Amino acid sequence: MLFEPLIMQTASFSQPLFCSSYRNFGTTVKTSSVKCHALCPSQLDRKCEFNTRPRIYKFPIHLKQSRLFVVPNTDDHHPAASIIDDEINIHHAPNCLSPKFLSNWSPPRYLWRGLSVLILAGQVIMKTLKGRIHWRNTLQQLERVGPKSVGVCLLTSAFVGMAFTIQFVREFTRLGLNRSVGGVLAMAFSRELSPVVTAIVVCGRIGSAFAAELGTMQVSEQTDTLRVLGSDPVDYLVTPRVIATSIALPLLTLLCFTLSMASSAILADSIYGVSINIILDSARRALRPWDIISAMIKSQVFGAIISIVSCAWGVTTLGGAKGVGESTTSAVVISLVGIFIADFALSCCFFQGAGDQLKNCV
Repeated sequence: MLFEPLIMQTASFSQPLFCSSYRNFGTTVKTSSVKCHALCPSQLDRKCEFNTRPRIYKFPIHLKQSRLFVVPNTDDHHPAASIIDDEINIHHAPNCLSPKFLSNWSPPRYLWRGLSVLILAGQVIMKTLKGRIHWRNTLQQLERVGPKSVGVCLLTSAFVGMAFTIQFVREFTRLGLNRSVGGVLAMAFSRELSPVVTAIVVCGRIGSAFAAELGTMQVSEQTDTLRVLGSDPVDYLVTPRVIATSIALPLLTLLCFTLSMASSAILADSIYGVSINIILDSARRALRPWDIISAMIKSQVFGAIISIVSCAWGVTTLGGAKGVGESTTSAVVISLVGIFIADFALSCCFFQGAGDQLKNCV
């Protein structure tokens, strides 16, 4: 279409001095040009220095596609243009390319968080094998996970051991199996109760702290600051926490197993009259070195699950303080589920053919 609006007129001449033309060649053109040229230069004043040849000026104009709708006027029932649709659906426009498949699709958050756990675990393993470990942070986290968590772990394991003793010792004494009480308690504590209970306590205390700390650092852009300073957040933040948890949790499990057996023996002797020597001798004959080793392996796997899941949920936190709280809660829940799944898988692998260790206790 062609528009030639009048730009300027003089008092002595009826013809325009300048005119502009707007040309648009096609509907799919994003930019067009405006041409300005002078008409009848001989009629201008001599003081204005124009060449006899008309000058043409071109400059681009960005166009915006729009639709003009004509609706009837309620007053005189004549059509009137009153609605302009600036946002045109390109999917229904003619001569437009169809959108690419899955171009606007984004994976769910739980999916890319699960992938981040696997990626983070691989990075931690590679950096540990290469020796890229920040030892100062590792020692700080080891003190935090180990000595500062001993009290709550021992207290929990003592009461769990006494509750478990109340459930079993009474039934075994009624059946006349006093010499089997210590073996049953030792196997239950070493294989299942001590690793799982210790992992649950550490998950609630340490895993939530890891997720909250790293989540706060993520939303406040402190991890980006580490990258700007030339430090890898995985080396500085994640790897020390994973190593510290994997080392401290087996030691905590061993301490919890010892205290559970001691509290059970004291309770059985004081309430049910089963001698401490009988319980300890039965436990010694029922236990095998593999039972203690399997408990240590389980605890190490549980520690790795807790630390990696908590750190992965922390570094993928979004949404400020609310996101930090959601990441902390979700990290604890996912860690607990991972602990129970790993416990079932490891129990199937370690104790599938076991079943004759209590014969020595009878």
